[in-house]
Amino acid sequence: MAPSAHYQILLAERPEGIPTRDTFHFDRVSTGSPESGEVLLKTLYLSVDPYMRGRMNEGKSYIPPFELHEPIAGGGIGEVVESRSSSLKEGDIVIGNLTWEEFSVVTADSVRKIDPSLAPVSTHLGILGMPGLTAYFGVNDICRPKQGETVVVSGAAGAVGSAAGQIAKIYGARVVGIAGTDEKVRYLKEELHFDEVIQYTTTEDMKAALEKACPDGVDAYFDNVGGSISEALYPLLNKYARIAQCGAISTYNSTGEDVGPRVQQYLVKASALMQGFIVGDFSDRFQEGSEKLAEWLEQGSITYRENIVEGIQQTPDAFIGLFKGENLGKQIVKL
Repeated sequence: MAPSAHYQILLAERPEGIPTRDTFHFDRVSTGSPESGEVLLKTLYLSVDPYMRGRMNEGKSYIPPFELHEPIAGGGIGEVVESRSSSLKEGDIVIGNLTWEEFSVVTADSVRKIDPSLAPVSTHLGILGMPGLTAYFGVNDICRPKQGETVVVSGAAGAVGSAAGQIAKIYGARVVGIAGTDEKVRYLKEELHFDEVIQYTTTEDMKAALEKACPDGVDAYFDNVGGSISEALYPLLNKYARIAQCGAISTYNSTGEDVGPRVQQYLVKASALMQGFIVGDFSDRFQEGSEKLAEWLEQGSITYRENIVEGIQQTPDAFIGLFKGENLGKQIVKL
């Protein structure tokens, strides 16, 4: 039975630079009841993801910004505790775009039922969800690695990067990861079997480090970071190299224009392809991607890590931690 009131998290201000606790406001609100076609959900897990930082800014993007003094929303998993829909019943586990709150009333057609017997339900926010699908389509459709080619992955220990590197390995590529801590380097080399890993936080000359790790140049680059790391890599692009531009977390908290060397000369010299993308570009093929990821997971061809923090009160800190490199694998809040 749902309580009469619960906590939700609102966007209190549009942050400049890295968000702080002041960016968020906790509000205690009445727990509603579903009407026809709706269900009441108890939130089990919330996903915190770097793209959400962009939604805290005003301005046009590929997804509308969060509204000030309104609940923040993102990927979430919930349990149906009350239903007025024929498609969902009490006890069903669902995934969808959920507000950051302990309970929520949603339309039944806005969420999708998942089978908790196939894998831990939290994997649907990670390796079997948006991050895994992002890695799958970025590698499969844009990087297109061939046997023996060199693939570099930035942000390699995150949910997307770690999956991207493993998928490239499945295709027979030699994979070089870039990460920021000793623990992440060990994880990528010892558990995920990346061929080389560069710890950028202790590397004074990234270009020299990349040249050493990639003696035959770079055939494909799965980029989550942008900034100076990517600028050091561009001169190493081989003929017909492919770049999957998944994100640019190095700039998400910038307060001014991002300035750096122009990439065009390197693309022209290498006849290289650089394609920015979001996972929604492949929405008509989500079933294909999900089935392939589940198959690889069952075979043991890919594995995953989750960084789970507990309690809705910890959600802001879990989100802020993304931009400080605190997470290894998928960052999730368990309510």
